[in-house]
Amino acid sequence: MLGVTLVLKLVVFAWVINSCTSVSVEGNSYVREACSVTRYQDLCVHSLASFSTTAKQNPSIWARAGVSVTISETKSVAQYLMKVKSQSSMRGRNQMALNDCIECFQDAIDNLHQSLGVLRKLNDPSFYAQLWDVTTWLSAAMTDQDTCLDGFDGRKGKDVKLLLAKVSNVTCITSNALALVNKLATTGPESLNSP
Repeated sequence: MLGVTLVLKLVVFAWVINSCTSVSVEGNSYVREACSVTRYQDLCVHSLASFSTTAKQNPSIWARAGVSVTISETKSVAQYLMKVKSQSSMRGRNQMALNDCIECFQDAIDNLHQSLGVLRKLNDPSFYAQLWDVTTWLSAAMTDQDTCLDGFDGRKGKDVKLLLAKVSNVTCITSNALALVNKLATTGPESLNSP
């Protein structure tokens, strides 16, 4: 039983480590087109494929979808961090870094919720000012995630490696959401009237 559990953990670990670059999903042209501006395109297609029929070619919907998925993934990692803390498997500097990481993720979640709130209320007269706020909050969320990673710089152990893989993955997803928001900004306020 212990061997099966170890194998399952290794499989999950390998998937998370490679998720930013090697996830490949056959998606339709809408999601592929939307994700063409992102740095981690396969991850983008994989995480946003379910929005294709709703978003189609509407950059505003794609931006909201990107941030929504980022919120979901960030909350999932935050729950994982709390679970690691409750299991008390980290000690010393790793425990301090974990506590800081949990705080960073709570801040990231707040920033992401603010971003989504503005994206839901975009309007023509304030379009660029609103998107400036959104990109500021998304960038702050990425900084929070990077700060979490920095706390574990040079640290070792299987728990640390898995934690770093999960945080790195959500950072990739946040980067993709920021790219989708930037694409929305380049299309201008007339994109709000897209079908």
